[in-house]
Amino acid sequence: MKWISRTHVGNVRKSNQDMVVLGRNLYGVADGMGGHLAGDIASRMAAELLADALKPETPNEDALRQGVIDMNRMVFERQQNDPSLHGMGTTLTVLWEAPSVVYLAHVGDSRAYLLRDDCFRQMTLDHSMVGEMMREGLLTPEEAAVHPYRHMITRAIGTDPVVEPDILVFDKQPKDRWLICSDGLSGFVGDAEMAQHLRQPDLTADADQLLSLALSKGGQDNITLVLLEVEA
Repeated sequence: MKWISRTHVGNVRKSNQDMVVLGRNLYGVADGMGGHLAGDIASRMAAELLADALKPETPNEDALRQGVIDMNRMVFERQQNDPSLHGMGTTLTVLWEAPSVVYLAHVGDSRAYLLRDDCFRQMTLDHSMVGEMMREGLLTPEEAAVHPYRHMITRAIGTDPVVEPDILVFDKQPKDRWLICSDGLSGFVGDAEMAQHLRQPDLTADADQLLSLALSKGGQDNITLVLLEVEA
């Protein structure tokens, strides 16, 4: 795959607690949470531990699930053993590429989108309060976008001793484009706008434009994205 990443502190936050996740055929985003630098530590630990765990493995569902579970335990133990880090955690959404398929692991509300044959779709389900309310028909997308608890996630890395990641498998098709991003992008830029930029031919320009768009809409959170394209 061709890929490019961008991360930015935004216009409001004093530190960037997002992390781009990169390993051997591994690409993704971790969005840290917690006071002081705890979120930064959680997202960095998650990114580095998972990349190290998967480095010797051939991409498969079991290895990805176990890698996330083991990494979660280590992040949890770190915050349990250090009072200054209590409550830290992070989202995690990663794509692991195999020859004919891609595997997705997902915890939290960072998102993965797929543009295929001009159809743009969110491929992950938000582990969040408003996400669950929308799936139950209690909120419309418009109501969810302004709900006071829209940033409250219900599943995260490092907040509990055991986590169950969503593991998804998708076939690869030439010219597929994947977007993995933190809610600093998806929370302020609508799907239609993201899709419009992903349809442009230059991957680098697409990434720069998406980042600029999120900043122009206030940049109220850290912004991190990874764009990928399956080569023909």
